[in-house]
Amino acid sequence: MRSRTSSDLPGRCPRCWIRFEFCVCPHVPTVATKTKILMIRHERESWKSTGTVRAAALALPNMTVVDFDDDPAGVNEKLPSLENAVVLFPSETPAPWPTTPPETLVVIDGTWRQTRRMFTKLPKLHGLPRVQLDAPPANILRLRDTSFEEGRSTLEAVAEALGLLEGPTVMEPLLKLHADFVERVLKARGVWEQKLEAFEKTKWRPMEP
Repeated sequence: MRSRTSSDLPGRCPRCWIRFEFCVCPHVPTVATKTKILMIRHERESWKSTGTVRAAALALPNMTVVDFDDDPAGVNEKLPSLENAVVLFPSETPAPWPTTPPETLVVIDGTWRQTRRMFTKLPKLHGLPRVQLDAPPANILRLRDTSFEEGRSTLEAVAEALGLLEGPTVMEPLLKLHADFVERVLKARGVWEQKLEAFEKTKWRPMEP
């Protein structure tokens, strides 16, 4: 398990959790959406400085974050009415993407193992249409490596899902924010040049399944 990061460490922005000299907050766009985004985040993700949900929440005024903790029944009760909603979650028979934006897009944030368990324990989600994204068109630099072909950060997933629902004018500033967030976190850690050089050497290789 990754160690817990405290948001009140000296020299760290309390909003984005990046060191003040690399703080992303002044550069975060405000992205208005017709669709409400309901983010259900595993509580362990809320401890991590690499969590991209934090950046997404800064950019999306129409996003609500509910943390999933040791009381799944309590979390389920906190969820709003989801009458016109879709959930971004893999399925053997995924639903087609709506031709008009739904009222709510539900996104589950955590590792693959965590999200599967979270979905199982949240019955309010079980009757919703399940939509999913294809594999990313190209590999990009991320804060966490993934061995899954469809793997991407949560901010990327939200951006691409909103792009399918509302178009590129919503998607593009969120993808730019993701790239900026990754660069600033790595620069704050003093490993930007090292990570960028390693990525440039491998980015054209096919992603392993």
